[in-house]
Amino acid sequence: MSQVWRIEPRYYQMATLTGLLFYGISELDFPVTWKSAGLIISTALLSQYVATRLFKLPVFDPRSALIASLSLCILMRADSQWLLIVGAMITIFSKFILRWQGKHIFNPTNLGLTSMMYLTGGQVWVSPGQWGNLAFFSFLIACLGMVVVYRALRNDVTFAFLGFYISILLGRAVWLGDSWAIPLHQLQNGALLLFAFFMISDPKTTPDSRVGRILFALCVALGAILVQFVFYRTNGLLWSLVCCSLLVPLLDWWLPGKRYQWSNPTIQ
Repeated sequence: MSQVWRIEPRYYQMATLTGLLFYGISELDFPVTWKSAGLIISTALLSQYVATRLFKLPVFDPRSALIASLSLCILMRADSQWLLIVGAMITIFSKFILRWQGKHIFNPTNLGLTSMMYLTGGQVWVSPGQWGNLAFFSFLIACLGMVVVYRALRNDVTFAFLGFYISILLGRAVWLGDSWAIPLHQLQNGALLLFAFFMISDPKTTPDSRVGRILFALCVALGAILVQFVFYRTNGLLWSLVCCSLLVPLLDWWLPGKRYQWSNPTIQ
């Protein structure tokens, strides 16, 4: 593994998401246009630049804004391009405004998606995309490759969440007497991989201690199941994460640990 990848794994994230976006639009007919994708990315980068100046940060760093905006391009859909612009702005500015003791409270992409879905009453929605088998398994391999890149970081929360979530889905199928095909089909979803490897694993918004992160993963998995199978609402993963993020300051107080810093840090 080269020194570059060990130093800055966010480049791998950007490459993975960019490849998925290009393949999704060109081959899988993802319901997003190149114009919309360019609008989201340019708005996110401009917002990052403006916030950098407003909050007097020493350096404009586009990396986190690019990762967040690429995730928005893959997931966020809207009736109006203005709503896409507002969603991208909320995503970026929330990083600078919603903080607790210098730490992000919410995953920015997740907050941008859920706040727009809530505020617009259905004019913004999340599309899991048209995930064919080739795309799903290719993305799965790319995500597992990121585990290698992130080997010293916080993969524990990703695997803990997947373990809890898969166990609950399979246990529910056994309890109801469902065919195994039902939970297996529910798991073959690229949006689930995107959530597990790019959202809940965000080292800037997860608890500082390993035990805290595992408890956090359990709460998010239970919350997602509750939203999906008790309240019968869609996007249970996203709603659960945004609610459970409010528990992170409490978990950090109860189970303190070393706060994560990028190896090549900027303030945001």
